[in-house]
Amino acid sequence: MIVGREAEQAVLGELLDEARAGRSGALVLRGQPGIGKSALLERAVARADGLRVLRTAGIESEAELPFAGLHLLLGPVLDRVDALPERQAAALRSAFGLGPAGQDGPLLVGLAVLSLLADLAPLLCVVDDAHWLDRASTEALAFAARRVQREGVALLFAVRGGARARLDGMRELPLWGLDGRASAALLAQHAPDLAPPVRDRVLAESEGNPLALIELHASLTAE
Repeated sequence: MIVGREAEQAVLGELLDEARAGRSGALVLRGQPGIGKSALLERAVARADGLRVLRTAGIESEAELPFAGLHLLLGPVLDRVDALPERQAAALRSAFGLGPAGQDGPLLVGLAVLSLLADLAPLLCVVDDAHWLDRASTEALAFAARRVQREGVALLFAVRGGARARLDGMRELPLWGLDGRASAALLAQHAPDLAPPVRDRVLAESEGNPLALIELHASLTAE
C-alpha cells in the first residue's frame, strides 16, 4: 500500500479512466531516486482493469543500442506488426532486424508505434527509468505519445529528476518528498519501536524520501 500520494494517485486514476473511455493521454513522472516513481507505476498497473498493459524499463547497459528499449516493450505484440500499413510494418521490422535494413526512418517508425499502440487499445503503456532508454526508442515513443488523441491509449513514463529524457511536449507530474504526516506514518509501519529522538532525526534526514525512510533506520545500531 502506498502511504500518501493521494493527489498523484488521483491523477493516474483519471488517466486510466480516460483510456477506458476511449481518450488518450501521456504523463511523465519525474523525481529523485527513491521518491516513489516505480511504486506509482505499479499502482497504476494494479488498477488497470479492462486495459491491456505493456511495460518495460530502460536499461543503462543498452542505452546506446538503437531500438533496444522499444523491442523490449513491443516484443510481446510483434505478431500484430503484419496488421500495420505496409511501409510502417517494414520500418518496424527493419528497426528490430526482422526485415531489410535501411527502411527504419524515424518518421515511419514513430508512425508504426502510434498505429500499433492504437490497434492494441484500450491500452496502458508503462516505461520505468525512461532516462535509460536508447535515443531511437525514446524518440519513437515520444512521437507517438505526442499524437495520441482518441485511441484509448495511456502512456506513463518515469524519469529521474534532472535527467534529460527527450520527452518534451508531454505533461509532467513532479514528485516531491512526502509531507510530515505521511512520512511519520510510513516510518511507523517499518520501524514502530524507534525512540522519539531517533525517529525525529530519521524524519529530518530523509526529507520525505520514502526509500530513505525505509532504509535509514535499518542501518542503525541498537544504540
